[in-house]
Amino acid sequence: MTAPFRLTDSTLRDGSHAVAHQYTLDQVTGIVAGLDAAGVPVIEVSHGDGLGGSSFNYGFSGTDEMKLISAAVATAKQARIACLLLPGIGTAEDLKAISEVGVSVARVATHCTEADIAEQHIGMAKRLGMEAVGFLMMSHMLAPEELLAQARLMQDFGADIVYCVDSAGALTVPQARERITALVEGLDIAVGMHAHENLSLSVAISLAALEAGATHIDGCTAGAGAGAGNCPTETLVTVCQKMGIDTGIEPLALMDVAEEIVRPALRRPQIVDRAALTLGLAGVYGSFMLHSERAAERYGVSQAEILLELGRRKAVGGQEDMIIDVALELAARKAGQQEAGQQAAGQQEAGQQAVGADR
Repeated sequence: MTAPFRLTDSTLRDGSHAVAHQYTLDQVTGIVAGLDAAGVPVIEVSHGDGLGGSSFNYGFSGTDEMKLISAAVATAKQARIACLLLPGIGTAEDLKAISEVGVSVARVATHCTEADIAEQHIGMAKRLGMEAVGFLMMSHMLAPEELLAQARLMQDFGADIVYCVDSAGALTVPQARERITALVEGLDIAVGMHAHENLSLSVAISLAALEAGATHIDGCTAGAGAGAGNCPTETLVTVCQKMGIDTGIEPLALMDVAEEIVRPALRRPQIVDRAALTLGLAGVYGSFMLHSERAAERYGVSQAEILLELGRRKAVGGQEDMIIDVALELAARKAGQQEAGQQAAGQQEAGQQAVGADR
């Protein structure tokens, strides 16, 4: 397996979830400079939920994202800068704004069943002279042939690349391979894979995607990202080097960026802990992890129960308000069970007292 692929590093977009969207200008310029020098060809920069994501619902950015994006463009010497846009959060005006500052790759993301809402934004990206990438999020929720039907819509809209996006980190290696194979065989454009680490399979899934014909792979330095994080860029590149796959990227330079800049910025280590593993088990959107953790603490309920219930309800990105709804329902149920338990205990005690009186 020696076919080349293009790597997009999303530390400054998906990795934004891991810092609660509080990246500073110095961090952005340092990370971009390091990735650029290492040979990373595409670097994605924006709020974790894409352009316009800074909000009460998704979390406010510490620094205006256009300032971060402009700084990234100014810093990169050879890498192309990409931005993510979710229709309904980002707007056509956002696309125009990033085009004007020099962003050359627009990644338009929809839920895997809603590719039809990307038509305007993919078309506009092309008219603005940008490369248009279709991003089919939560791809584990569709069978391969159904995912292909959605990918064909994005292809028809003018997308240059379509990604299978495992937003929940819920795919196994065979499942990822099946989806990539369906896209590669059924599309006339390039195919990409965006893997998360919730089941500790992101590197294996990325390699399986390459074997199945994908030519675009995403990663995040130090594995930063929503949930347990994304495929660690430095790990993937190192494994590729050992396998004889030419990435054109220097792994030791990536390790330096991960160790010296990214990890110190993270609020906590990116690990597959109970919450992250539950995300993968339940098939829940990765960015729900911190929101569900806060809701669990606020309402005194189990984070795992919140995530499992969200999985049963098939919650997707954009439905963060459901986290509070579920937490309140669980809290009410818990209170009801406690009250019932107290009543039962009271009745038992009264019965015991009555028996004692009879004696």
